[in-house]
Amino acid sequence: MEYLDIYDENGNFLGQETRKIVHEKALWHNTVHCWLYDKDGNVYFQVREDKKKLYTTASGHVQSGETIQEAFGREVEEEIGYEINYKNAKLVEIVKFVLDREEEDGTFFKDRAFANVYACVFEGSLEELDFDEKELDGIVKINAKQALELLQKEDGTVTATKCFKENGKIKISEISIHFSDFLINRGETGIGKYGKVLDFIINEINEGNL
Repeated sequence: MEYLDIYDENGNFLGQETRKIVHEKALWHNTVHCWLYDKDGNVYFQVREDKKKLYTTASGHVQSGETIQEAFGREVEEEIGYEINYKNAKLVEIVKFVLDREEEDGTFFKDRAFANVYACVFEGSLEELDFDEKELDGIVKINAKQALELLQKEDGTVTATKCFKENGKIKISEISIHFSDFLINRGETGIGKYGKVLDFIINEINEGNL
């Protein structure tokens, strides 16, 4: 059974509770949004199989007793099959995330999360990734500056590289990315959702913090 540390709205630690109860009772907890980028200025988005949209490199709950950076490393390994030196991951921002939705069975999913956005240099290659093709449609490598410009304009296309699986084997292809390809929830904007982390990555590269 998965346990999460729980907090009040101001971030004061209260104890632990099961993940199920956390979402039933709308308890505040930590999540981690993991972003990988490389020295050439590219950022890596995952494409969920169910959504077919570009999202974080990886993301998930921070388990009870786990540090945010430890969760970063675990989520990256679990979702894209790469063992990253998570101690090098840097904090971009912490966002208070609130979402309530009714599930198909009539129950309500209530999310109250401190979304810890972290970024880390990726020194591997797309060919090294090993993800579950039932979960991910693939991983997309895209130039961070071009992605930022696309989100600012909300129009146009950029060329990117996609890693996907075909009969269990990694394949690489060049694709075109449109503004509509990014996962943006109701009430969000593309630049509001991804702009700060892309700015952070661009600045890290420009300043040579690799």
